[in-house]
Amino acid sequence: MTRSTQLTQQELQLTGEKANEDAPGDAAPTPGTRRPGGRTARTRAAVRDAVLAGLSEHGYPGLTVEYVAEHSGVHKTTLYRRWKDVEGLVVDALDLAGEDSWLPPDTGSLEGDLHALAQEVVTSFTDPAVAASGSAMIAAGFQSERAAEALRAYYAERFARCEPLVERALQRGELPAPATGGVDAGALVRAVSAPLFFRLFITREPIDDALAGQAVAAALAAARAGVFTTVGTAGT
Repeated sequence: MTRSTQLTQQELQLTGEKANEDAPGDAAPTPGTRRPGGRTARTRAAVRDAVLAGLSEHGYPGLTVEYVAEHSGVHKTTLYRRWKDVEGLVVDALDLAGEDSWLPPDTGSLEGDLHALAQEVVTSFTDPAVAASGSAMIAAGFQSERAAEALRAYYAERFARCEPLVERALQRGELPAPATGGVDAGALVRAVSAPLFFRLFITREPIDDALAGQAVAAALAAARAGVFTTVGTAGT
């Protein structure tokens, strides 16, 4: 999903501020919470960028706290104190990736919105400038249960943000209004991205705009047939 799945590296620096200048009482970050801005945010962003760079360069097995310290400018004792270990660093990097203002496309039609989402996936995993970091984050989820949990939370948040996309489609009459329940936005978006991710991470085949168009057509046909209708609470 767009820069939804695109875990880009921000060009944030510590601007000369080292993490060993942090207050001794700094609490370890808790995934899922919002952090204050200022030096803490800059430090965290620099650490996240170093984690992404390390994952892209060495993969999860080769990522070390020492690498993150060297490439972020944050002393390794601070990293151990605040993030504990490599798993903690990866989990927080994923959590930070979900703390953005991303919203699903609003092109004026459901088909256009789904095409835009699919195109974002294609771009995110074929653009050499960003593809390695996103792929490395997903790969980390196969090697660390904590990273997998963070990855699930990241995508759950993305799917929740796609609910207005379905609501707009219902209002425009592009989807049949269910007699009961609702339309599962997460299931619809998964149906668009699933064929792309299957090729990316299972069969290791290339993906392109043509494949994205096929995925959108299939998901749209299923949605119009009521395949993604929920029973009971909408959006579950």
